[in-house]
Amino acid sequence: MNIHEYQAKALLRSFGAPVSDGKVIFKADEAKTAASELDGPLWVVKAQIHAGGRGKGKFKEASAGDKGGVRIAKSVEEAADHASAMLGRTLVTHQTGPAGKQVGRIYIEDGSDIARELYLALLVDRQTSRISFVCSTEGGVDIEEVAASTPEKILSFSVDPVTGVQPFHGRRVAFALGLEGKQVKQCVDLIGKLYKLFVEKDAEMVEINPLIVTEEGDLKCLDAKMGFDSNALYRQADIASLRDESEEDPKELAASKFDLNYIALDGEIGCMVNGAGLAMATMDIIKLHGAEPANFLDVGGGATTEKVTEAFKIITSDANVKGILVNIFGGIMRCDVIAEGVVEAVKQVGLTVPLVVRLEGTNVEKGKEIINTSGLNVIAADDLSDAAAKIVKAVKG
Repeated sequence: MNIHEYQAKALLRSFGAPVSDGKVIFKADEAKTAASELDGPLWVVKAQIHAGGRGKGKFKEASAGDKGGVRIAKSVEEAADHASAMLGRTLVTHQTGPAGKQVGRIYIEDGSDIARELYLALLVDRQTSRISFVCSTEGGVDIEEVAASTPEKILSFSVDPVTGVQPFHGRRVAFALGLEGKQVKQCVDLIGKLYKLFVEKDAEMVEINPLIVTEEGDLKCLDAKMGFDSNALYRQADIASLRDESEEDPKELAASKFDLNYIALDGEIGCMVNGAGLAMATMDIIKLHGAEPANFLDVGGGATTEKVTEAFKIITSDANVKGILVNIFGGIMRCDVIAEGVVEAVKQVGLTVPLVVRLEGTNVEKGKEIINTSGLNVIAADDLSDAAAKIVKAVKG
C-alpha cells in the first residue's frame, strides 16, 4: 500500500526526521489560508498523486502557463492560484502512463534553500531478506537513470537484523554522500530514525529523493515516498487509515476485497489461475504464443464459488480483454469449484469474448462435466501449451 507525500512527511516528522512545514488542502478555497499559516517567503505547491515525476509532468487539460505538478510561489496569493490551477485536473507523468491521475489533494509547504541534492532509500532486499540502504550523490533524478548511466555513483548495502542499524551504517552513508562536519552526525541520526520507522511500520520502501543539504549546511528530507506491506496492515491501523482508494486501480481494489491477488496489465488475454507460480507460467506461455496477458490473477488455494465469480467479473470488466484463459491445476483448489464459479459468473455478466478452460487435478472430471453441461461456448484444452495456443488463435482471429 502506498501513501501520499504529505502523509509520508507526517510519518517522518513523528520519528524526528527533518522535513519542511506544510499543509494539505482538498479545496481551492482552502489554499490561501493554508499558505498564510506557513512562514514563506517561498512556498512550494505540490500535486499529490501516487506517482513520481510530478515536476516534469503535464496536465491533460492544457492551460496557459502550465508548469507541471510542482510549482514555486513567491506569495500567498500565487500559492493559492497554483493550487486552484491544479486541483481536479489530470496529471500525466512517466509513472502514471498516458491515462494520468486526477489531482484531488495539494500539499503546500515552506520553500528550502538547496545547496546539494542527494538520494537515499530503504528497501527490502529479496536476495538477502534484509533491509537495504541505497544512496547516491545524484539526487533529484530517477535512480533508474543513475543505475543505467553511472552505477558507480550508487552505494547499496544491507543491515544484519541481529545487530540492527548501527552508527557505522550512518557514517558509511555519510561518507558515500560526501557529507562533512555536523552533516555526518545528522546523517547517522537520520539513518537510525528511518530504519526504526521502516521496521516498526512494516514498510516495504522508504525513498527520500531528494535528501538535500540546505544553504545552512543541514540535512532535510525534501520529498518522500513510502510503501507498506499490505499483509501487515492488520497490525498497522494508523497506516491503513492513510489509504487513498481513489489512487488505486478499481479492478485491483475490487479484487482486494475478496482476497484475490490481482494486478492489471496492458494485454488482451485475461487470466484466471490458481497459484502464483502457475499464473506466472501462464502469462509467459501466452507471450510465447504471440499475445500479451491482461492481468495477473491468482484465485488461491481456498477460493469459493463466490470468489471465482467475482474474479471472472473483474476480468470481464476490463475493456482491453479480448479473450479469457482459465488454467486450474487442482490440488487444494477443486476443479468443480472453479467450474461452478465460471458458470455462475457467465450467467451474471454474460460472455462476449472467447473462453478457453484447462482443468486438471482434484475433481477434474466433475469440473469438466459442469462446464460441458452448462451450455457455455467454451473451448476445452488438454494442457497449458494447448490452452495458450487456442486462446491466442481465438483472439487473433
